[in-house]
Amino acid sequence: MSIVLTPFARARLFPVQPRRNTIQDVSAEEFETHLNTVTPQAVLDGYAPFCKLHVHRNWTSTRLLAMPITAANRHLLRSAYEARTADELPMLVRWFEGVDPPVADYLIAILYSREQLAREGTAIDASWGVVGCMYTAQPQETPMAPITMLRNALGVEEGGSGVPIDRAAYRRAVAFWDTHANWRG
Repeated sequence: MSIVLTPFARARLFPVQPRRNTIQDVSAEEFETHLNTVTPQAVLDGYAPFCKLHVHRNWTSTRLLAMPITAANRHLLRSAYEARTADELPMLVRWFEGVDPPVADYLIAILYSREQLAREGTAIDASWGVVGCMYTAQPQETPMAPITMLRNALGVEEGGSGVPIDRAAYRRAVAFWDTHANWRG
């Protein structure tokens, strides 16, 4: 099996201007090499047959991405309508500003199959392409954000994957994200 970073993931995980809430201490190339040479602790099924999650112990100083919302930090929540790319419709997102999360215990690479990526207009020279990464305290998936589920259900032409809403998964995601938020640094 071979794994490459997609242009979408490379821009988000390894931006030209590094940020505190992206992958730390390694280059995009070193990250890709690690995924191809170090056996993951676990391989989990993703939200669709074309998606796999590779669970790795965090070998960097990358911090947790999602934090619990508490009375002490609720005032640090921000929101805005944003698009991930120029072609996508803006969606409502929220995040913390001014927090200092602990270092994550796990990095969970989100992989899509070459066939799915081709369907979405991204050709890769590997079996799998990284489309994102979760930075977690547990070796398990953080629920997909409800807005991402909605975008996926809108279809490939709107920046999604074309996977319909799973109502039970959506409700579990709402329960998690109602009490957690990502952060920006």
